[in-house]
Amino acid sequence: MKILDRYILITFLRTFFSVFIIFMFIFILQGVWLYIAELAGKDLDVIVTVKFILYYMPKLIPLVVPLTILLSSIMVFGNFAENYEFAAMKSTGISLQRAMRSLSVFIIALGIASFFFANNVIPWGEYNFYNLRKNIAKVKPALAIAEGQFNEIGNINIKVDHKSGDRGQFLDGVVIHKKSAKRKSGNYIVIIAEKGELKSSPDSNILQLELRNGNYYEEILTNNRSNSTDQPHVRSYFDSYIFNVDLATLNPEDLEEKNHSDRYNMLDVSQLNYTIDSLKTQRKDDYSALSNTLFNRSSYAALNLNIDTTKVDTIYTGKNILDLFSTNQKVQILNLAKNSANSTRQILDSNKKSFDNKQIRLNKHIIVMHDKFVLAFACVILFFVGAPLGALIRKGGIGLPMVVAIVLFLTYHFFGIFAKNSAEKGSFNPIIGAWLSTAVMLPLSIYLTTRATKDKGVFQFDAIIVPLKKLFSAKNKVQLSESDTKTYNFYKKYSLEELIGIIKNQNEYDLDKKPKEIALHNLLNRNISLEGLKSEGLEIPSKLIKARVLLNDYKAYSKTSIISFFCAVVLLGVFFIFRNNKLPELAATVKTLSIIAALFFAIYVIVDAFVYSKFYKTIELENKRINPFIHFITLPIYPLKYLVLRNKISQDFYTSCLQNIK
Repeated sequence: MKILDRYILITFLRTFFSVFIIFMFIFILQGVWLYIAELAGKDLDVIVTVKFILYYMPKLIPLVVPLTILLSSIMVFGNFAENYEFAAMKSTGISLQRAMRSLSVFIIALGIASFFFANNVIPWGEYNFYNLRKNIAKVKPALAIAEGQFNEIGNINIKVDHKSGDRGQFLDGVVIHKKSAKRKSGNYIVIIAEKGELKSSPDSNILQLELRNGNYYEEILTNNRSNSTDQPHVRSYFDSYIFNVDLATLNPEDLEEKNHSDRYNMLDVSQLNYTIDSLKTQRKDDYSALSNTLFNRSSYAALNLNIDTTKVDTIYTGKNILDLFSTNQKVQILNLAKNSANSTRQILDSNKKSFDNKQIRLNKHIIVMHDKFVLAFACVILFFVGAPLGALIRKGGIGLPMVVAIVLFLTYHFFGIFAKNSAEKGSFNPIIGAWLSTAVMLPLSIYLTTRATKDKGVFQFDAIIVPLKKLFSAKNKVQLSESDTKTYNFYKKYSLEELIGIIKNQNEYDLDKKPKEIALHNLLNRNISLEGLKSEGLEIPSKLIKARVLLNDYKAYSKTSIISFFCAVVLLGVFFIFRNNKLPELAATVKTLSIIAALFFAIYVIVDAFVYSKFYKTIELENKRINPFIHFITLPIYPLKYLVLRNKISQDFYTSCLQNIK
């Protein structure tokens, strides 16, 4: 390895490990803060706490490593550029690609190592972390009860509105669903109480729950369904009600127990491939079972054989086959059809939810499997984003590089979160969801590397901005040569009377018209009204004064039109947002406002088109009036048209003033 390669690599590694440690420490603190409720008050020893942090650390690698690579590369290469080290390298014929060669090998090796880490260590950490959290949550059941949601403890599901006390033992607004011994599914016993208190002893495996001021509801389960209509349920009121929960199975206090190993983020690539294949096979079997069920329900064998069809005339040619049956049979047939349709719809609805959940589970497995490969490619791509960007911005240190790195990484991360969440729900292919954020960064890395290699700026928009400036800027200035510009600047020193004298003394037979134009240009740029110039002795045609009024009217009407246009578009977008979020009242209100804004837009578009045409008729340029058909078909791009016409009408008025003022 040459001295230059060794120097660049050592500099990068020193920065890389420093930034890595800082970011890892920050994310660990954030994780401890996130899970502080699960750790506090559990009397956990130091070893368990260290294990908790150790098992939590691997899942941070997909966040910390790409961010570290991005920031380190920006800092190192920005520092090289800021200290003119790149300039020294280029002076000796060493290009940017040559300077990045040793780091490229290291980053590729780091990407490969990241894949193996994601494939082996992260599943191990997730497996141990998930099981340790489950076991810690069982140490003190009072802390396992979260407010505002149902929590399973033993054979009950309990929900509380509020907890209080030093150990969270006092409960308000308690709702309990107790499992029935006769039936495994269903909420047949419901207990509602105003107050509650959890009482337990450290030496006992029994959790005592005392409820006060509540009601007890229980459905009566009988073998004979005909009796269930007589006594559907039992209700009783209690001042105090105590029942016990056996914690022998809930809280064995074995923090090393590991019973959960089937979560998608606990599997490596081979296990994920096997699970994905199994889930696809299971989905195919479920579809086949559902289709067979629906077919059997609608086949001849499922018909009610109490209807005698042997007496049907085989040569019947009528239009309605129900005419072959009596009224009672018609009612029976229609009821059978209605019940069959309702039952089929219920089956489809229930299976749809089940299929959606299974599809989400399958998508999660696919995304997690591809994430292991994405991490390796992200390390390489983000390096080729950060290194050339650092060379281009020419700024080292921790200030600007930190800001740029965080903005880029948040963009990358939010793209990934959005894509994965949408892919999990089936909005698009889960493979695309896993790779989208990296695919977005790939063109940026190629572009920045190319720009840095050619020693150009990050962005050059002159080819776009300059024509747009020429198109949309106010064209109320004459095109002056270099000598005429000097004359124009010289005329700025003249008084009003001197400029008017130059204009009046201009002979119509003079070949050089520039002095008059430049003097008139100075006058018009001094924002003097036409009436004021007329009072000073210049000849101002009445059509120009009338055209000036029409010009001001057009600008006012067109401004109202553009405001109405944007209001209608924005309100229409808000309408779709409210409608998609199931807010029909707000959606209806916003829709009405959008229609009103659209009506205002239509009215003022017609008015400003009329004023626009009248303006050109006044200055005797009728060939430039608006074509109604073109005006109508260009309404969707009205903002662009507004800018173009507004500048065009100002330019034409200015040109008319130059030609007619004497």
